[in-house]
Amino acid sequence: MTTFSDPPKESFRPSMLLSDTRYRSITFQVIALALLVTAIWYLGSNLAANLRAAGLNISFQFLGNPAGYDINQTLIPYTSQSSNLQAAWVGIINTLLVSFLACVTATIFGVVAGVLRLSNNWLIRKLMAGYVEIFRNIPVLIWILIIYTIMTAAMPAPSAFRGDDPASSMMLGSFAFTNRGVYIPGPVWGPGSMIVVATFVASVIGVFAYRRYATKLLYDTGRLLPMLWPSVAILLLPTIIMFFIMGMPIGLDYPALKGFNFRGGIQIGAPLIALWFALSIYTGAFIAENVRAGIQAVTKGQSEAAAALGLRSGRIMNLVVLPQALRVIIPPLISNYLNITKNSSLAILVGYADITATLGGITLNQTGRAIECVVLLMLFYLVISLGISMVMNVYNNATKLKER
Repeated sequence: MTTFSDPPKESFRPSMLLSDTRYRSITFQVIALALLVTAIWYLGSNLAANLRAAGLNISFQFLGNPAGYDINQTLIPYTSQSSNLQAAWVGIINTLLVSFLACVTATIFGVVAGVLRLSNNWLIRKLMAGYVEIFRNIPVLIWILIIYTIMTAAMPAPSAFRGDDPASSMMLGSFAFTNRGVYIPGPVWGPGSMIVVATFVASVIGVFAYRRYATKLLYDTGRLLPMLWPSVAILLLPTIIMFFIMGMPIGLDYPALKGFNFRGGIQIGAPLIALWFALSIYTGAFIAENVRAGIQAVTKGQSEAAAALGLRSGRIMNLVVLPQALRVIIPPLISNYLNITKNSSLAILVGYADITATLGGITLNQTGRAIECVVLLMLFYLVISLGISMVMNVYNNATKLKER
């Protein structure tokens, strides 16, 4: 009778850190981490020593000092006597505003152009190809200059709206397009208006819930529910009913020419419009190619099978092709959104007060705190970029194809 037993375990020896595959990778990672920490410590200590020798010190107390300059477009209260920190917040909000608007409109342009690039209509297909090739091959900086120049040179001045027989007139008596920007009616919030807003938000959530239910029902049973009119009804009817129940608490403040400029309503400045539109059409050309690649990645048999079931071309695109194309479209779309956010720093070219123009421009020049301002700029763009990546990656995981 033979007795089998496990071989005795070998005791650990320092040489096993390199010779044993169980420890070798850990050893190399520890060495790499130690070298990285040493390099950072050396550079940091060298920087601190040089700053001390030059009589400089790292301090962020300048953020509490008065900024001393005006900002033409703000979404939060701000005056020239506000602090540098408040000016930085204005720049951050302006950056987020133009980035969000550009991401939305660039996505719309890109999806429309990408789908139409595969149209059976020869003229439409060539026009979309021309849009993509022209706009993506000319730097966005040039497009910003072109659009801003057209707005300031071709649009009328506010004085053209003055007089009994003005050279220009407001569109529908409510919208004014000038070389200083566009003036539109602004909301006036009365008592109970927040209830109406909350109802609208709940309606938007209801639309997404209904569409999710309709999609799940289609996949589970094959029953196709209407999408358009129920979605419109869920979105608008509760809000309209609540609006009248609360006594129409939301009014409109219309812009009017007073003195040398329009007063009232909402002003969308020419710098914001130029930057917004330039980023949208430029990045939209790249998104269009991503959409076209995603659609072409879906096999033709999918469309043919859907057509054999009696689905119209629009339904085939919305229900069959695009959901499968998202797995190809979304990863490069993340990079496009990051590029929009970082390219918004070109706003300083047309005088739009983003974070680069406020904290990295005027504040830096007035205080001389170059290191602190640049560090804060780097931190802001890093946090925003990581946030966009995280949200889009979550959405990517939610929309990826799953095996049943």
